[in-house]
Amino acid sequence: MKLLLADNDPARARALAGLLAQDPGLTVIRLDPDTPLADAVAAHAPDVILVDMARPDRDALEGVRQLTARDPRPVVLFVDEDDPAFMEEAIGAGVSSYNVLGLPPPDVKPILRAAVALFRRHQQAQDALARSQRELADRVAITRAKALLMRERRLSEPQAHRWLQRQAMARGARIAEVAETLLLGQDKDPGGPTP
Repeated sequence: MKLLLADNDPARARALAGLLAQDPGLTVIRLDPDTPLADAVAAHAPDVILVDMARPDRDALEGVRQLTARDPRPVVLFVDEDDPAFMEEAIGAGVSSYNVLGLPPPDVKPILRAAVALFRRHQQAQDALARSQRELADRVAITRAKALLMRERRLSEPQAHRWLQRQAMARGARIAEVAETLLLGQDKDPGGPTP
């Protein structure tokens, strides 16, 4: 697992990097303080990002928010002091794991593994929701297109469906795409072949 460590405190970064380096399964990349987080993620493509903040920092959190919106990855956040309002903001920004830690840092590997697992579960749920929304939108478009064909061409529902199927086959498109085109009025030949 490739881990990007972002911490502006050199002593904390060294301590954490030293602890993580003991695991041969981890490759630790330390973020140069002058490099924006998004640039480092683009350059190194880490599996997980560990952000260590001495104090809750809303400016740094904005960088995390922008990153997770463009290129979602598991983000583990360590802070020195508990701040429930900041924790809510951090999770809203896409942080997978919010942890209050001090020095010396504990074994963080279980925290990293849990954050990756939670992130994957969240992504699977998001993907399933997006897929369901697409399928529902496709069904609505097909139903509306069939209703249009039934009204304008006086077709039965099975005939309207066959017409959409034939158009999709002729165009090498999905039935939902043909339906959407028809509904947008871009199909200039609604008469087409007789079903």
